Amino acid sequence: MSRKSLFKRRSFLQILGLGYASTILNSCKTENIKKEPLTSLKAPFVLSTWYHEVDNTIALNTMVDQSKTSLDAIVAGIKNVENNPDDASVGYGGRPDRAGNVTLDACIMNAEGDAGSVSFLKNIKNPIEVARHVMEETPHVMLSGEGAYKFAREKGFEHIDLLTPSSKKEWEKWVKSSQYQPEINIENHDTVGMIAMDDNNNISGGCSTSGMAYKLEGRVGDSPIIGAGLYVDNEIGAATATGVGELVMKTLGSFLVVELMRQGHNPQEACRLAVIRIVERYDTKDMQVGFIACSKSGKFGAYSIFPGFIYTITDSTQNSVLEALSYYSK
Repeated sequence: MSRKSLFKRRSFLQILGLGYASTILNSCKTENIKKEPLTSLKAPFVLSTWYHEVDNTIALNTMVDQSKTSLDAIVAGIKNVENNPDDASVGYGGRPDRAGNVTLDACIMNAEGDAGSVSFLKNIKNPIEVARHVMEETPHVMLSGEGAYKFAREKGFEHIDLLTPSSKKEWEKWVKSSQYQPEINIENHDTVGMIAMDDNNNISGGCSTSGMAYKLEGRVGDSPIIGAGLYVDNEIGAATATGVGELVMKTLGSFLVVELMRQGHNPQEACRLAVIRIVERYDTKDMQVGFIACSKSGKFGAYSIFPGFIYTITDSTQNSVLEALSYYSK
């Protein structure tokens, strides 16, 4: 998401007068990004990957003003990202695959450990909502491709062309050379991951993406994979990932982070150890991976392979953007 579009979305929330909109900081300016993790957050709270102050605010207001659960908050916050055509890495307006098709992946988990997921979903705007339907209304965890599309249509979701004029123009320009050279923290941040805890100290999480730009047709990354892109254990905490999904899938990174917290590591250290596992096993040249995590007590942390991974934390007292610590320093 561009900084310009983030400012527009912030102004929109302020016009609506949502409870926490007035507290949103001008934190997408580099000089206002905080470098050191804070100690803890107080429930209800929301964490998300990248610059998602507005979306976090919507999620928090869902729990505070509407007295709904952390699961409702996740859907509300991520849905707002999916609906934003200026965010070229998630939902409507996402960058297409090499064939020019926008395909979406998403998953969701609740505090009871239930999960729902969709992958390779075409022509449906809000995969996070479809994933919730899968979780709550089917005996399955994941639906994919045409089956996921038919299920969404049966649930009343509208068929829509997800390729916006701007994304189409970028794709047509790329096709001329057909060379994919990802830039760390740009093409490599093709995900929104979000974790929320409500007043009852119940944790839910969600992940949504249009996947790697100009990927091979049929490619699915870590975002819809429970344990890779997202994992929630309401007794311990939750984690979500962003970056090159293949690396996260090979290590079940989010599950690993939560298990490390189960063993006694705090969220910051658990994220760091999960990144080290990737770096020591695989060639990570020009490949970014970042994790965010929170514990049941409200402690949180983040860590990435390379510098520049940004995440957002929001509770009743703050809406802040932080830069994660990283394996390779600047």
